Amino acid sequence: MLAPMGMTQEFKEFALKGNVIDLAVGVVIGSAFGKITASLVEDIINPLLGLMLGGVDLTNKFYAFDGKAYESLAKAKAAGAVLAYGNLLNTGLQFLIIAFAIFLVIKQVNRFTKLSGDNLPK
Repeated sequence: MLAPMGMTQEFKEFALKGNVIDLAVGVVIGSAFGKITASLVEDIINPLLGLMLGGVDLTNKFYAFDGKAYESLAKAKAAGAVLAYGNLLNTGLQFLIIAFAIFLVIKQVNRFTKLSGDNLPK
């Protein structure tokens, strides 16, 4: 069943509004920023942290529920249930970096809004 012409026009107006396009751009930029942050944590912060902790590799930290010792997280996952707390630490660190970056951006936007006088009563 085809949609009535009014619904098609209404959808076209919705899809081409600035808010929808802004949201799409935000999602694409956010995705790229997430990849950069993941690389920062995995390729720079974790090796430095591991070096300071005596060669510890956080990405390979896990607890196997069967009590056996495995030489890598991949092998432990293949064998069954495993608690990969090193990955949780990495993801938490990535979240903190992204949250702090968003905080700084929002703080600057609020500062510029105050400077431009947009929030003054009319």
